[in-house]
Amino acid sequence: MKKIFYTRFSVAIIALIPPCIGINFLGRLLVSTLRLPLWLDSIGTCISAFLGGPVIGAICGAVSNLIYGFTTGDNIALIYALTSMGIGLAVGIMSRLGYMETFLKMVLTACVAGLAAIVISTPLNVLYYGGTTGNPWGDALFAVTQANGMPVFLGSLLDEMVVDIPDKLLVLVIVFLIIKGLPKKLTSLYTADDEIKSLD
Repeated sequence: MKKIFYTRFSVAIIALIPPCIGINFLGRLLVSTLRLPLWLDSIGTCISAFLGGPVIGAICGAVSNLIYGFTTGDNIALIYALTSMGIGLAVGIMSRLGYMETFLKMVLTACVAGLAAIVISTPLNVLYYGGTTGNPWGDALFAVTQANGMPVFLGSLLDEMVVDIPDKLLVLVIVFLIIKGLPKKLTSLYTADDEIKSLD
């Protein structure tokens, strides 16, 4: 466990966080502009988690939400910093365990990240939004579940599932392609292998 969560706060790692936060904002802007039925606001979080580990991913995700919440006045968005932290942790842990090395392993990482988002967000959706997510696809399904007498929590859970699993799959595919396209000289700046070995 110590190896998985080991974090090296080098200049390269610290410099990684601001552009990754910017990428999150670009994803959110793209979805808002094109009215896409996904989120795409965790690409930067997942990049930082892959390169810097779970702690850096969690920091990047949380800070992205906090900045968005404070700059837009959306106080509830601040609460969903918990979800972004969960996504960063999940991807960072899976990456440290070697589950971003191949495409098939990346798909499993996407499912884990989606599950983390679902588990954290569903209670928040029920508490603050009556079970809805604000996503057109998910909320359409939620409306159907409520029309058929399903419990609000179950409807909200399904609402999250139809959005978060496809979203995280697309996000992780994008991240996988970006990481594979980066030169090894660059990615080597973020490897923690040497420091991890010293903990044995």
